[in-house]
Amino acid sequence: MIKVIIVDDHALFRAGLRLILAQQDQIEVVGEAASGEEALRLAKRLEPDICLMDVQMPGGMGGIEATRRLSRLLPNCRVIALTMLGDDPFPAQLREAGAMGYLTKGCPAEELVKALRLVASGHPYVDSSVAQARMLAQWGGETGSPFKELSARELQVTMMILDGQRTQDISATLSLSPKTVSTYRTRIYEKLAVQTDVDLTRLAMRHGLINDGSKDT
Repeated sequence: MIKVIIVDDHALFRAGLRLILAQQDQIEVVGEAASGEEALRLAKRLEPDICLMDVQMPGGMGGIEATRRLSRLLPNCRVIALTMLGDDPFPAQLREAGAMGYLTKGCPAEELVKALRLVASGHPYVDSSVAQARMLAQWGGETGSPFKELSARELQVTMMILDGQRTQDISATLSLSPKTVSTYRTRIYEKLAVQTDVDLTRLAMRHGLINDGSKDT
């Protein structure tokens, strides 16, 4: 039996995933969480085989940091990241954070189940549409999103900035000093060639990191 926890801030989406997985043999959803912090507590108690992790949860540590911590806390629990966005930079950054799978939320139910079974057996899996898009971009010589130049930690800080979190909030959530957070901010600005949070937000909107000026997914 493959034990699964679902982590997403939208209850309706979690219910949909639970319904899909309830129809599968040898797969059991043992818990749900609405935040990265809650996911860590739940995983520590339930010791699942798979965690379906939303990447872009507003507030708190978010999916990337939760993936990193979960991978260290429970190495036998494999993370499949779920995102609204199929573009860079998420696949590479989530792999760096420890995820073994990457799916867009619009993938077919059959692909979700296939990915879950493969990852549970120790094989990595990337959404077919994402893999195709990345291959086409490479063949076409496209440079892709500038955000792919960020490390997983830098991307995590970026997402928290875009979520409107202050330096003190980021510092407390990631267990970093405010000075270190400020250093990350400076490094992010330099890599992305922006000067303010407004510039950063506009760049994120342009590359689809946030949709239509909204930080919600």
